[in-house]
Amino acid sequence: LRQLVDTANAPIFGIDKNGRVNEWNDKTAEITGFSKGEAFNKPLVSTFIKSNLRSNVQGILQHALKGRQTSNYELEFETKTKETVYLLVNATTRRDPDGTIVGVVGVAQDVTEAKKNENAITAVARELRQLVDTANAPIF
Repeated sequence: LRQLVDTANAPIFGIDKNGRVNEWNDKTAEITGFSKGEAFNKPLVSTFIKSNLRSNVQGILQHALKGRQTSNYELEFETKTKETVYLLVNATTRRDPDGTIVGVVGVAQDVTEAKKNENAITAVARELRQLVDTANAPIF
């Protein structure tokens, strides 16, 4: 199981009950630029999540720590080089063999390229709308 998590082609990361990173697979390290050693025991939200989303992400993690899971939540990780990586995450409660909640594990899909394309299309549409709105001649 350990090798499967570490080598999965999807970002997988986890936190303990205090919100500190205790799972960080190879794909998460690759896309964020932070090694496992750099990430372990760091507070996930304040260290890796973009500041504008921290309170929302904290809420989702708190819900998962109470046994309520969240699917398909888009979050923005800040990479080591201060770039933004967009992840679509399923946050799942992590339990010990006795069923006690011990943390949260997130399994994600990197949707950065799709998000960049969506933002580019939105920008072009906005420019075209402005062109039409400010044209000095009728546009048919």
